[in-house]
Order: sequence, then C-alpha cells, then structure tokens
Amino acid sequence: MNKDIQAYNSKQSPLDREICEALMKLIDRHLSFTEAKIWHAHPVWFIKGNPIVGYSKLKDSVKLLFWSGVDFGEINLRPGSGKFKDASISYTSKDQLNEVDLKRWLAKAEKIQWDYKNIVKLKGQLKRLS
Repeated sequence: MNKDIQAYNSKQSPLDREICEALMKLIDRHLSFTEAKIWHAHPVWFIKGNPIVGYSKLKDSVKLLFWSGVDFGEINLRPGSGKFKDASISYTSKDQLNEVDLKRWLAKAEKIQWDYKNIVKLKGQLKRLS
C-alpha cells in the first residue's frame, strides 16, 4: 500500500477515511499491477503512466473517478462535464460501496482507456488506446 495515499486517507474525517480506505484496498486488490500515487493532490492509479482511476474528497462526499468511464456503459457512473471521457460516482458512506460493481468497473478501466498520458502532446485531443 502506498504510504502517500495512506497519509491522504488519514487526513480525512472518520467517515470519509472509511470510504477512502475501502476504495484503496479494493483498487489495490483488483489492480495490483498498477502504479499508485498522489497526483494533483489526490490518490490516482496508473497503467503505463496513463491515469485510470482515482478518488478525491469533495465537500459532501468522496468521489471515485474513472478517466475513461463514460465508455464503460454503466448507469451508476455519471459522465463528467466537458470534452473528456471521465465518469464518476460519489459516496457518503462505506456501506454504499458495491464490491461487485467496483470490480467490474476496474476490469473495464484496465481494458477501456483513452490516452490521457499524452493529451498535452496531442494538443488536447484524446486517442483511444487498444
């Protein structure tokens, strides 16, 4: 487990810490081969330098974000606003986490990826990775 992510989690309120810890453990379990780090002040997991999943503390919830989630075809993930392919779900309690759904979403995150790693080089254009 990443010490920086553990430090991020420990700074949260007890309720939010439970959510963050549960998300971290599930993501680490199902995507053990990924690189995890604090990126733009939030825990994010990467495959070959490409961000795929992360979470952040919002004012009233913890938001789980999938960078390519809009293409997962999942009704419980809300598409982001703008031109990117992100989708997310927010939690206010650990009890709202559904491990079956999360495992399915993480499998899709591994297979369905847009190239966020090179977005600057591609002048803001997203390219689907195969």
